[in-house]
Amino acid sequence: MAHLLRGKQAGVQRDFSAGLDPQLFAIDEVARYGINSQISALAYDPVQSLLAVGTNDTQFGGGQVYVFGQSRVSVVLPLPRKSSVKSIHFVTDKLVCLDSKNELSVFSLETSRILSTYTPPGSVTALLTDPTLDFALVGLQNGEIVAYDLDRQHPAPLRIPNLWRQQYPKSRLTSVVTLALHPRDIGSLLIGYNAGAVIYSFKVDKATKFFQYELLPGAPGGDSDPTASSVRRYPRLTHAIWHPTGTFLLTGHEDSSLVAWDSKDGRKLLARTIQNTKVDEPGSAAAIQGVTPGTFALKCPLFRMAWCSKENPDDTGLLIAGGTPTTSIEKGLTFTDLGQTPNYATSSWQVLSQYFEKPKRQHTLPTPPNAEVVDFCLIPRRSPHYAGSHDPIAVVALLGSGELVTLSFPSGHAINPTNHLHVSLSCVHPFINRIDVAFVERTRWLGMVENRSKGPPILKGGAESKRSLMRYANRNILQAAHADGTVRMWDIGHGDEIENQSTSQIDMARAVGRSDSVDFSKMSMAGATGEFAVGLRTGEVAIFRWGHNKDYGKETRHVEAGGFGLESIKDRAEPSVKEGLLPLTLFQGQDPVTALKMSDVGFAAAGFQQGTLVVIDLRGPAVIYQAGLDELASQSKRGSFRRSNSHTQANAEWPTCMEFGVMTLEGEDYSSILLFVGTNLGRFATFKLLPESHGGYSVKFVGSSVMEDRIITIAPIDAELGDPAEATQRAVAGLREGHKINGVVLIVTTSGVKIFRPPAAKGAHKTFEDVFCDSAAVVRYQAAGYALLGLFGDGTAKTYSIPALKQIASAKVDHILDVRRLSEAVVTPTGDIVGWTGPSEVALLNVWGTGSDLTRSLDKLFNVEALIPPRPTISNVQWMTGTLHVTPADMDALIGGPNRPPSKRMIEQRRAEEEQQRAMKRSATAGSSSGEKEDEGYWAYMQRQMQERTQNLNIMGDSMDKVEESSSNWADDVNKFVSKQKKKAVMGFVGSKLGF
Repeated sequence: MAHLLRGKQAGVQRDFSAGLDPQLFAIDEVARYGINSQISALAYDPVQSLLAVGTNDTQFGGGQVYVFGQSRVSVVLPLPRKSSVKSIHFVTDKLVCLDSKNELSVFSLETSRILSTYTPPGSVTALLTDPTLDFALVGLQNGEIVAYDLDRQHPAPLRIPNLWRQQYPKSRLTSVVTLALHPRDIGSLLIGYNAGAVIYSFKVDKATKFFQYELLPGAPGGDSDPTASSVRRYPRLTHAIWHPTGTFLLTGHEDSSLVAWDSKDGRKLLARTIQNTKVDEPGSAAAIQGVTPGTFALKCPLFRMAWCSKENPDDTGLLIAGGTPTTSIEKGLTFTDLGQTPNYATSSWQVLSQYFEKPKRQHTLPTPPNAEVVDFCLIPRRSPHYAGSHDPIAVVALLGSGELVTLSFPSGHAINPTNHLHVSLSCVHPFINRIDVAFVERTRWLGMVENRSKGPPILKGGAESKRSLMRYANRNILQAAHADGTVRMWDIGHGDEIENQSTSQIDMARAVGRSDSVDFSKMSMAGATGEFAVGLRTGEVAIFRWGHNKDYGKETRHVEAGGFGLESIKDRAEPSVKEGLLPLTLFQGQDPVTALKMSDVGFAAAGFQQGTLVVIDLRGPAVIYQAGLDELASQSKRGSFRRSNSHTQANAEWPTCMEFGVMTLEGEDYSSILLFVGTNLGRFATFKLLPESHGGYSVKFVGSSVMEDRIITIAPIDAELGDPAEATQRAVAGLREGHKINGVVLIVTTSGVKIFRPPAAKGAHKTFEDVFCDSAAVVRYQAAGYALLGLFGDGTAKTYSIPALKQIASAKVDHILDVRRLSEAVVTPTGDIVGWTGPSEVALLNVWGTGSDLTRSLDKLFNVEALIPPRPTISNVQWMTGTLHVTPADMDALIGGPNRPPSKRMIEQRRAEEEQQRAMKRSATAGSSSGEKEDEGYWAYMQRQMQERTQNLNIMGDSMDKVEESSSNWADDVNKFVSKQKKKAVMGFVGSKLGF
């Protein structure tokens, strides 16, 4: 009965929601895009070409690990308990995560599930892994180091005591702050304590070198305060890294000092800062003047250091985050190109010292202003060795705000994340200020593949899982406005297959001709043409159109060319874009844009905060209408819906939403192109777009009425079919043939909804009780019918029938979406909801679901065919001079003990070798013969391998359970063993007991 009454009032004779049942309404969480919380850690695997991102536990989301691959490959690995991610490490087919509660979590990249957890006996202060080892070395706050077997998923017997305390018994409590394996000699471990650095040898089970940075009275060091140099001091160590060949090592200290050491004899080569050299010598000046005379500038701490190398490991440079004065205008990463490393055997001490004192060049890899880099992740070309710093092509920098910046290396040019990184990473590259969603035709979106010049891809790993076939012909295209003045557009899908996964980008800052004060207020995209409009708070409205850039590859100068109230900005297209959304025209307003709408038939409308309304015909382009809402007040038909119009005139009024439609107005017998405008005070105005004899269009005000509150949604509806009565190309073409559309409009305000035939406001209405509506739209469920879907301030989503306006169903969404930002959520015609879950993450919901939660990603991350290259080893000269060569297999025995069976990796490697041998046998000639080991069976090999590993361990004397027993005779045993090895090398063979 209610729908008959309201339908009669609204002029609608049918129930468009008759096929909708409350049981059809259930919220499905379809997808999430972005990062749920602040980023805290980064890691990159060059073998699998994957990037991992860890987050902090905040009010917006718990700590978890995101792993991204090529295109849309993405997997989320939640932590076993509520905590923040401190560090991430890739180890072959595993990912190791250390959280803020001192727990190690080991995930499988093959299954994307957690394998094991380990809680070390103390607070964890450092974590080390290596691509060729199945162990994680854990540094503790008490100075000890323990090991965890990643393959066998239990603690290993290795335990290294506090070596610094053993050497300096009177030292204060020292903790491990950093761990690093020798880049070529895996048997040497660099341990950084807060008091100094130590080189520990697995071969002899003891410390071989100690490094302590001492500043004599008068030496400035890296301190900014000159008064601190009057006493002897030992700056605390914060970083310790190897030279790529292991010849030198570098320590970083809390006073921003960088100290280079000779790793062989422990001699200090040079102490410097980024700005000054020889800061350990008394009398040298290191203080930097502050802003005012007589003051000094403080320095940022050393956040991160990496000793990078080119393809030749001897050609090196230092990449440093931090260590610069806080007053420095230019922020970013500091790269010191050291050049070719001098020959250690033939160079004097002075030559080695000058290598660090006088680098080839030093420059800054710039980051956004006032943004401090707190961490970074290098992107090597191929090798995972050399601490992930070998021949990098790019660097991903983490800013203090939690945003990311990608830079080329070593030039420092900004790399556009568009089509380089996953779209979720682009949400923090930089942060998103505003979003909108357009319902774009499939064929139109398939043709919108941007052609932009770019470098080699960064992420190439992983494989997407198969998704369901395309559910809807139109696509949900999200437009994300970023803090750097760019807007990126990409398909968020419907939980189905995404055919065009590319991202398009426009540079609004370039379009308006400035880089600052680019504050987005409104965006709108036409679903049929792909034309795009952007409005700013400073009043500019820029329109973009898809096309080919005639100035591709050329930087052109802007020539002001105005006409018809607009300025042409075609020459402001990005030189790197060959085909894409290009700037077309610019309207210069004087106050913030409050409403913006692009039509499918070549018109754009914009509303401004001072009440101005502007209509643009893109066929010129030309401004065909510009007037203030106050000018319309005297012409309006004074209708009222609970509140008089005189009350509204006392306050400032501006447009809040607009919609183009095609229908027949009340009292007319033909249909027209109409523009509907709603304001913050509830005024609803109707305009008619009429063709002129010269081929253009004019805009005529028809009438207005006043609602109760701010209008948030205007939906034109065909009163006979229930379909949207929007201004589509087909509907406008039908006007030439005299087609009529009997239509009504559905108006949603914050406090109610009304259906009527424009321009009068006589129709059916409903008031929302005790709650305000934040966002709403008319949605359709397959062929069952249409309904009004609204998001309300109490955290619920509700559907109402049309035209009865009777509530069909209600469901909670506050456990997924941020209720404070529901007004920014977008409801699409298919029943999808796109809303914020946190500052940098959006969720895609669908109301016609089954109530299911977000499903786990089935994307594949691990590629079994991607093999880790062999680890670099010591040179022949080093081996001939007595340096003991320790292989990763020997390290397995040293760390894991003699009774540890071969790891899964070794078994798989042996199986692959056997398959290769069998293939070689099949292709060999009949006269070829095989050696004894080629005929050896698989399990016979396992038995022999166990015997050799045990013998190997006994020969090196590093059995963990015999350390105390053999320590007194260890030096003699080592000397004898080294002599024996030298003798065997001269004789031309390698002892089989070492397992070569």
